[in-house]
Amino acid sequence: MNDETPALTQPPGAAQASRKDDDMPERSTGNAAPSAPTRQTMAWWALLVALLACCAAAWAAWQARDTHEQAVQLRETLASRLAEGESVATEARGIVRQQQETIASMQGKLGALEAKVEATEGQASALEAMYQEFSRSREDSVVAEVEQAVALAAQQLQLAGNLEAALIALQQADARLAAHDRGQYASLRRALARDIETLKLQPVIDVPGLGLRLERLLERADAMPLAFEGQLSATVAETPAAKAQADATTDAWTTKVLGYARELIGDVWHEVRGLVRMERLDQDDPVLLAPAQNTFLRENLKIRLLTARLALLARDGRTYSADLAQARVWIERFFDRRDERVQMALQELRELESVSIRTELPTLTESFAALRTMQVRPERPLQPAIPRAEPSVPATEQVPAGANGAPAR
Repeated sequence: MNDETPALTQPPGAAQASRKDDDMPERSTGNAAPSAPTRQTMAWWALLVALLACCAAAWAAWQARDTHEQAVQLRETLASRLAEGESVATEARGIVRQQQETIASMQGKLGALEAKVEATEGQASALEAMYQEFSRSREDSVVAEVEQAVALAAQQLQLAGNLEAALIALQQADARLAAHDRGQYASLRRALARDIETLKLQPVIDVPGLGLRLERLLERADAMPLAFEGQLSATVAETPAAKAQADATTDAWTTKVLGYARELIGDVWHEVRGLVRMERLDQDDPVLLAPAQNTFLRENLKIRLLTARLALLARDGRTYSADLAQARVWIERFFDRRDERVQMALQELRELESVSIRTELPTLTESFAALRTMQVRPERPLQPAIPRAEPSVPATEQVPAGANGAPAR
């Protein structure tokens, strides 16, 4: 009872522990022999575990030391890098400040240049307008000169019938166009070329040469002798011979006196008879003309030759032939055809009558039509000025990160 009372008063764990303590001597006695090697093995294992623990502790300490050294080096590197970054950032801020100042000055210069460019563009536009106006006025002046040349050629053809002068005027007009031709005068030059070719195909009449021949006939009109002047000169030549014979036959003084008296009376009668002259112009005998009629005849002959010359210049073939025929008839009737000068004049008149001056001359209608087309052409618009490319204003350089503050980490 007494032995069990403590067991009852003790907790259950204590009771079991006491039981185990009671059983231990029995077990230890039974296993005492085999426990020595087990303890030795366990000691070795404990030693090995201790060594491993020491190695692990040493390795951990070495790793901790290495990590600490690396951390220290990293801190130093970061500090140096931070210092370098601060210096670079400071330098970058200075460079950015300089760049901003440079950009500001460049923008000011660019504004001034833009103002100058705008002024230059205005001047260029004004110059372009002036050039276009000058080009139009120059073209108008060229067309006006060509029009004058064509009008002169038409006048030479219509009034004088001078093909050579008209051809020269048209060729000069074409040369004037060729000197300023940029393609806009092609139609006018084609018309001029056709009219020039037409003029070259026309028969050439030597109007100046014919005019000179008529002028020579005018000069001969005063020198050609009349028909009755030849017979009068022969009669006058016989009078001195009769007088010489009468002087030889009269020997006496009285006879000489009577001879002088008869000579005086004969001279007076000859002069009186010369004052009155009766003629018939419807006969083939040499026509006797008074001095006034002689002058009128020569002047009328000159007038006929002058009108023939004017008809030649005007290309009036009918008047030209009629005047030359009338002049030839007058020379054959009133002038001495035995004289060489009269014969040459008649031969010249026949040759001039044989020349036909009546030809159909061109009217230069194509050239005038092309000129009218050029004059009514619409004015060319001014060429638009080349648009100026707006200068791109350089944007303010972006400040790198950390320029105004600490660099990014």
